[in-house]
Amino acid sequence: MNFLDIIKDMGTIFAKYWYVFLVKGIGYTLVLSIITVVGGTLIGSLLSIGKMSRFRALRGIITAFVEIVRGTPTLLQLYIGYFIVPMFFPSLNQVDAQLMAFTCVAIALVINSAAYVSEIIRSGIESVDKGQTEASRSLGLTQGVTMKCIVLPQAIKNILPALGNEFITVIKETSLASTFFVGELMTVYKNIVGVTHNSLPTLMIVGVIYFVLTFILSKILKVFERRMKSHA
Repeated sequence: MNFLDIIKDMGTIFAKYWYVFLVKGIGYTLVLSIITVVGGTLIGSLLSIGKMSRFRALRGIITAFVEIVRGTPTLLQLYIGYFIVPMFFPSLNQVDAQLMAFTCVAIALVINSAAYVSEIIRSGIESVDKGQTEASRSLGLTQGVTMKCIVLPQAIKNILPALGNEFITVIKETSLASTFFVGELMTVYKNIVGVTHNSLPTLMIVGVIYFVLTFILSKILKVFERRMKSHA
């Protein structure tokens, strides 16, 4: 098989299964990515606040959690989530197998993302000059008001671009979910190859779709980042 044959097969396969690629594959991928980033941001925000608290024990627990998540493979975490989540939510064993797998994988990815997002938020807050915090406190502002009105408006300019990059990273990491056949792009690849028995063209179609998704999002993020800088 030469390169032209591969291109021809790509066109044939895409023409026949475009709906599966573009609607089901991209749909599951984006839904899983959005759930991961939103959930990871919410939990990561709480973790970052806890990591900056005065309680040493709380800081130690959160630091240990973040280091464990960042120091172990994402696929390993997905496997652990797949087996452990149903122990805490037994009702998942009663639902459709794909829905159970999707839920378990989503929870595992949220926990994984939360560890990274917590560091993004913490570093964004700490990037604000401490002199501004000290000045606001000397003027009689409480710690909460200082954080809300002085620190966060400046920190968010550093946090949002990094969160956008995390979203792009998560889109690519969702490919690991194909191990559990949750319906995203790599699962679509496996299903179509099972019918066509033509791996390389199908894999290249999926690769092109991933590239287009991440390329478009990265360009949107750059435009958004430039606008934020222009309003700084």
